Amino acid sequence: MTETRFGDYHRDGYRLIESIISREVANGLLARMKTDFGRQNVDLARLRQDGPLLVRPAVEIYGHHYPLFATFHWGLTAAIQGEVGVPLLPTYCYFRLYGSGDVCLVHGDRPACEHSLSLTLGYANDKLWPLEISRKPISEPYARADSSFAEGEDPVAIDMSPGDAVLYKGVHHHHGRTAPNPNRWSAHLFLHWVERGGAFAAEAFDKQPPPLRVDF
Repeated sequence: MTETRFGDYHRDGYRLIESIISREVANGLLARMKTDFGRQNVDLARLRQDGPLLVRPAVEIYGHHYPLFATFHWGLTAAIQGEVGVPLLPTYCYFRLYGSGDVCLVHGDRPACEHSLSLTLGYANDKLWPLEISRKPISEPYARADSSFAEGEDPVAIDMSPGDAVLYKGVHHHHGRTAPNPNRWSAHLFLHWVERGGAFAAEAFDKQPPPLRVDF
């Protein structure tokens, strides 16, 4: 694997982190989610949502609806802070289950995604499905949902096995998955942070900060 594939976070705006969690933990998260929703008689198919970046609805579960994901997100903060090199606060996270042939259109993220992590949890058919990230940074965010990158954006395609993640600057480096998903399904968790005291600090905890002190 080349340096280009791994990336340098501060130079390139992205970095591949192999085995940020083990395959066993990645599979355990999926198994626990399936069990929890099964106990509540929630059919995952009912959680499919449409969206501007999707060609068809996909299952989406946000951390504020499922505490296991939110707790996992908050717990990763110290590790990601060590990668970024500045104090961070979590904003929001969500899980997405893509189906066969799905794509994610090329886009940039909202301010709450100053520092983002795309974590692969599993593939139905063990076929790697790369995340593509433009190596050309943008200074001012703008909305887009394109089927391909524009000339000069110089995207890099990064394969991830279950447990691998890509840390990237979601606001300033556009990204997507333009090749159709080769698996019957693939499961991914997306987690976002902002810099404490930074330009987007008001986005911390998705603008719903916990109390400064809890008493019992």
